[in-house]
Amino acid sequence: MVRPRQGPRMLLAVVGALVALSYQSKRKSFILVYEVPVSDPVVVTTMDFLTEDFNKKNEDLYNFRIVRVLKAVKRTTDHLEYQVNLEMRRTTCLKSELTNCSFQEGKLYKKISCYFSVFVIPWFEKYKVLAQNCTDV
Repeated sequence: MVRPRQGPRMLLAVVGALVALSYQSKRKSFILVYEVPVSDPVVVTTMDFLTEDFNKKNEDLYNFRIVRVLKAVKRTTDHLEYQVNLEMRRTTCLKSELTNCSFQEGKLYKKISCYFSVFVIPWFEKYKVLAQNCTDV
């Protein structure tokens, strides 16, 4: 039983503990962070999503295609997050064309280096770009 004078102290201790717990639950703590091979099936489907999403949002008249993936990192928290560094080049296909096209040469040649952070739930085929940064090479 709590004595009358200890009541406010006990209340303060309980409130302090609750504040500390709620602060900890809002922080992201990464359970696993490691580099994954580009041949991993989830990485392959994520790259397909990124290419399609990039081409939809990009204002260029031509589609881009991934030339090479420089690095893919998997971060696990309450969800999966892939961080990918890659290079893309402009193709000869216009936006309306979906076939596998060759890369542009000459005046229309364009190569970009991109970083993407992607939220992934592979078993539901759900993807969302969290961050994107692309620069000309």
